Amino acid sequence: MHALRPLLRKFLFKLFAATLACAAVLAPRAASAEALLLIEADSGKVLQADNATVPWYPASVTKIMTAYVTLKAVKDGRLTLDTLLTVSPTAASQSPSKMGFRPGTQVTVDNALKMMMVKSANDMAVVLAEGVGGSIDGFSAMMNDTAKKLGMTQTSYVNPNGLPADGQITSARDLGILARSFLRDLPEYEYFVHIPAIRFGKRVTGNFNKLIGRYPGADGFKTGFICASGYNLVASATRNGRRLIAVVLGANSGTARAVKAAQLLERGFAQDNLTWLRPSLGTVENLVPVDATPPNLRDEMCGGHRKRPATDEDDALIAAGGGTTGSASATGGEAQVTFFTAGLQPPLMKASELMASAPAAVEPVLVYTGPTRTGTALIAAVAADADQQTASKPRGKKSRVAKKPDAADKPTDKPKDTKTAAAKPNAKQADGKSDGRTAAKPAPTKPAGAKHAAAKPDAAKPAEKPAASGDQAAKPAKPKATTKPAAAAKPANNS
Repeated sequence: MHALRPLLRKFLFKLFAATLACAAVLAPRAASAEALLLIEADSGKVLQADNATVPWYPASVTKIMTAYVTLKAVKDGRLTLDTLLTVSPTAASQSPSKMGFRPGTQVTVDNALKMMMVKSANDMAVVLAEGVGGSIDGFSAMMNDTAKKLGMTQTSYVNPNGLPADGQITSARDLGILARSFLRDLPEYEYFVHIPAIRFGKRVTGNFNKLIGRYPGADGFKTGFICASGYNLVASATRNGRRLIAVVLGANSGTARAVKAAQLLERGFAQDNLTWLRPSLGTVENLVPVDATPPNLRDEMCGGHRKRPATDEDDALIAAGGGTTGSASATGGEAQVTFFTAGLQPPLMKASELMASAPAAVEPVLVYTGPTRTGTALIAAVAADADQQTASKPRGKKSRVAKKPDAADKPTDKPKDTKTAAAKPNAKQADGKSDGRTAAKPAPTKPAGAKHAAAKPDAAKPAEKPAASGDQAAKPAKPKATTKPAAAAKPANNS
């Protein structure tokens, strides 16, 4: 009898674990307008899937496919990374986020890819599309053909950058397939999906994927945001030779999507020794698509209830305290499960604190206009780009460029280098800087402007010399410029 006790205990433990598994699968879960997916990169095995086959607007994660098609053309010898491409009027007219180059500017495929993947530059996506496919429509056809070959049955493209369009649709399932295909088919170009930062002239832009440089082992991919889609992220990380891919669609902030991706990845890595407790969900390709219309999250993401317009630099923490949520039922035969063994694994790291920390210090990758250069020629090219940035300031273009991200770049993968140009004026309600003359306008309301005097000496000069600024101070309508941030509260639909 004593000999049977260990076997009985083992049997009871397995029975208890199986009961927990069934309860986790069958228990109702809080409905949420988001999609989550976690898969193994090598095998495609699904570790978690919530709304993973519900159609979704991709936003700038579209650029993963743009990079894939471009680099496939490079690998096939149709062009090289050193091939020079020209910025067309169409490319220059794209909504922010963008590099803002004038038509006629030339840039290499290599630099265009780096700018697109790190800064999420919409103009560079069009430059690549026109250079590879001849036109946006021609390149979109190539993207759709590639998606079909890869088995992305829920995806369609109409542009290379993810700017809002009814026909621009994907799903977490298809994005998982695309990320796996990129790693499998283009391992020599994997570098482009995990560049931590770029430097163009004097401006440094960090990767919008907050996992890069923060989460241990993070090594890809791309973020995206438009009002209709919410905050999207495809992310990958590797530990002990095992690589996982996480997809988060519809998060409520830039930090929230990073936190959720980190939690998915952490749980996946922690489950290595308990795989026998989890029911098999099959591979990502076998997830059953849902025939539905993509959810439109515009009101939730960009409605008037927000204290400030949504942007891709929103550092608000996840509303539910950092936890992940899922749908209440299975969709299209796809099992909706959570990690029911959470109580049997080590505690997770505090992902919200990790994402709020500063990224690891890195040397930004240099990007520049013109042909490929090295050595002193490269130094001269970078200096020339920096001089051009400086030369544009006296003409007042800095202020106008600074205002545009505030008014039109709201739903964009907004670059960190715009914080000083756009975010600060918004925070201090100093949009008057957008007109070269309005620095003097606060003079009639001296108490209100006194707070800015120390930080902005130029704004104080009109108060010292009222005679010199009398023409401006006499215009009673001008102080209304301080109310212009209200226009910034109307977010645009840029990716």
